[in-house]
Amino acid sequence: MTILTVLLCILLLIVMISVFKINAFLSFLIVSIIAGITLGLPLPKIAGAVEKGMGDVLGSLIIIITTGAMLGKLVAESGAAQKIAEVMMSTFGKKHIQWAMVITGFIIGIPLYYGIGFVLMVPLIFSVVYRYKLNAIYIGLPMLAALSVTHGFLPPHPSPAALVVQFDANMGLTLFYGMIIAIPAIVIGGPIFAKSLKHIEAQPLAAFRTKELPEEALPGSWVSLLTALLPVILLALASFLPLTLPAGSPITPVVTFLGNPSIVMLIVVLIATYTLGLVRGMKMNAIMNLYSDAVKDIAMILLIITGSGALKEILVQTGVSLEIARYLDGIAIDPLILGWLIAALIRFAVGSATVAGLTTAGIIFPLMGAAHTDPNLMVLAVGAGSLMFSHVNDSGFWLFKEYFNLSLKDTFRSWALMETIVGTMGLIGVLILHALL
Repeated sequence: MTILTVLLCILLLIVMISVFKINAFLSFLIVSIIAGITLGLPLPKIAGAVEKGMGDVLGSLIIIITTGAMLGKLVAESGAAQKIAEVMMSTFGKKHIQWAMVITGFIIGIPLYYGIGFVLMVPLIFSVVYRYKLNAIYIGLPMLAALSVTHGFLPPHPSPAALVVQFDANMGLTLFYGMIIAIPAIVIGGPIFAKSLKHIEAQPLAAFRTKELPEEALPGSWVSLLTALLPVILLALASFLPLTLPAGSPITPVVTFLGNPSIVMLIVVLIATYTLGLVRGMKMNAIMNLYSDAVKDIAMILLIITGSGALKEILVQTGVSLEIARYLDGIAIDPLILGWLIAALIRFAVGSATVAGLTTAGIIFPLMGAAHTDPNLMVLAVGAGSLMFSHVNDSGFWLFKEYFNLSLKDTFRSWALMETIVGTMGLIGVLILHALL
């Protein structure tokens, strides 16, 4: 009954948004309250759960998304995105631009959280799309597939890194295995799958549809590239520098503070204000007006994402994820497949890849010892399962839908199916490695 109730709530959400055209944020609030009541959460706790879910999502994402939008707007308006698009096109050619996007997404995705990588890469995707009159889904989905896979499979991302610790796996070996599995998953879920989506017409956010500037008005290639990639560089340093420092080093807390994604994004926006704005003759008032416009453009996206957080928290507090895990715990099946399956179903019910991964860890860990399961492969199996079935209770689903301005139907056909493909390919890769090792 619990799983059926969750399915009916998700169906109600889809019907409210797509059939009755009710605002997605309001739909999330209504369905979250209905879900809390029908799943037995005490009435006095429902409002608190909704507020907590919204606060948790907003607290972790608001600085990243708003500063990312500001940076994206400046990168687009200054001509830096146009310059980067020119460099990529001259290097890879129009025929291979998809692969350029995949490589960029993979490199950026290793140190960068998915949300940051998304808001940073959107202006670049749209610049290539508008400049060369290409299909937005065909160009953008491969890069986002790479970002998603690195987020779900590879340390130092939060869920894989936490699973490495909980399963007592080896961080370096998990990363190595993860790379082997991630590449074919990205290729199939990205460029190959995107070829079937050329018929989907996306009209990306007008905020990133900038007029083309003359060549002499563009910033330099190095300034454009370094400013756009500075968050990646800083976060990569913050991820790997502590590994080289001795235990108890006084520098470690400083690196940890400066490496926080929110702090990194704030620093980068300040630097970009100078390198792409003030140095090139823009007035501070004009730059700040750009930033204000950028935040206005994403206000509804922020509200929708907070709404998805409310539904997620209701499902977490009602114990849906634990009930699914307990039900599957008694099934006689290979632990790697079971770990993947539990994570996939919890991801479907709750919407969060991180919650799915960490909830699965506590259930599957006791089974690993008896079956002598490779902990490194279990990290990857659970990570792959946590990417499955992205839909209306996942903030990543709404980021893609709203930025690319797609219908719900087309978002399911593109984003949701891509996530399912990479999650399935991840499991296949894990089982092949398991057979070979």
